Amino acid sequence: MRNLLLLKRFINGSIARSSTSNHAIAAAASATNSSFPFSFSSRRYAVSANFVEEEAETVVFPREAPGISYGLNWALAGKGVIVNDKAFRNLKPSELQQKGANIAESLSGLPLHVRGSVLGGSSAISKAQFSKLLKQVTTHISSIPDIFVHDGAIGSSPKCDAKVRVISDSPAAVLSLSNVLWRTPTRAVSHDSCPLTVYVATSISPSAGDVLGLGAKGSNGFIAADIERSTLILCGKGFTDANGIKEALGALSGPIISSRGGLPLSAGLMVSGNSVFLLFAPEATLRTCSDMLVSADAGAILSSQGVSPLFQTGKSGVSHLLKFPDAVIFASSDSSGTIPLASKLSPGQAAYHFLAGYWNGKFLPAYTKDSSVDPLELAKALLSKLKDNQISSFLINVNEGEKQTIGKDLVKLVESTLSKKIPPFEPKGGELQGKYKSFLSSKFQELPEEFSF
Repeated sequence: MRNLLLLKRFINGSIARSSTSNHAIAAAASATNSSFPFSFSSRRYAVSANFVEEEAETVVFPREAPGISYGLNWALAGKGVIVNDKAFRNLKPSELQQKGANIAESLSGLPLHVRGSVLGGSSAISKAQFSKLLKQVTTHISSIPDIFVHDGAIGSSPKCDAKVRVISDSPAAVLSLSNVLWRTPTRAVSHDSCPLTVYVATSISPSAGDVLGLGAKGSNGFIAADIERSTLILCGKGFTDANGIKEALGALSGPIISSRGGLPLSAGLMVSGNSVFLLFAPEATLRTCSDMLVSADAGAILSSQGVSPLFQTGKSGVSHLLKFPDAVIFASSDSSGTIPLASKLSPGQAAYHFLAGYWNGKFLPAYTKDSSVDPLELAKALLSKLKDNQISSFLINVNEGEKQTIGKDLVKLVESTLSKKIPPFEPKGGELQGKYKSFLSSKFQELPEEFSF
């Protein structure tokens, strides 16, 4: 019965009464058996031919108008959202503002749950919990008169990006997310084989977080993602936490980007003159040289086409797709004297340090904690990219005793790596090398022979 009511609501929102057509209801009835995204039993819900013929005399599909698109309505229904009145897609910022959008105050540190990451992730939510939350969110959005849809992409390389469709109850949320995602050609999302879906329910009851056991922690909003479903949910003010959203989208897009030949890397993308660098370092260190980074966010895609940032940069005049990096830099902080100021790495050494990342007595791997791509496979792919494209890689030590090399000094150190005078990294053994070996053996059963300290 509920499926029939959903169908009735969909048709009522998409069909206008008239007396000029004999085929509209017949087409709609046919759709229930062929393309409507809910399961119907032909025996239980059969529609008589006389009923169809009688109704077809008084029902026609009107011409499409702003907010009315049958193709979009069917696509949204396939995602569990039934258009109550109108659905507006890819409005310009000025048009969103006319619909009531404003720039919302940014928040950070809202609860973030990512289900299905390779490393276990930061969440213990179950598949059933996420399914229940998704049901609440789609039902809520279906009850809103006007729905706002935005199509974009993670990564600006059309061959290995991840397409994204945002379905929101708020123009303000769409305005905010349009500044995160790259633009994508019209209909690119509908033609994509595995797009991501972002549901935004800004006006849903704060109690929605109770499904995840958030309680008062979710009162301002929260973010939940399911990598298996390629789905992200933003509730309340969750859409204002840009860092949390980018972390979740990075985890969701990883498998898609990797399957298309790209390497999703948590690295800063730096341009100096005609040189391009990928810099692996903690976020706090990257922020000190943000003026020289293409994007303030750590995230880039290395592909056969070159390298591009994961998310919109917000900087005018910056190319969306850059050439292959001239060098890949791994920053470390070591006071033992084992790691020199700057040294050249072999591809195998680069892959080894990618998996470790030593920083002041702790190991901070270059892959993210919510990685949805197997880190070892990512390291192997990185090694291949370095070898196949003859990309140099270097290890630098930012530790200078009581202070660290940061900001402009770090940029100068990175730029100096292209000098032919940089010596190769020659391990001296000792305690630090043993720490590396112990850390990696606890994470990976076996490393390829080419991987070395």
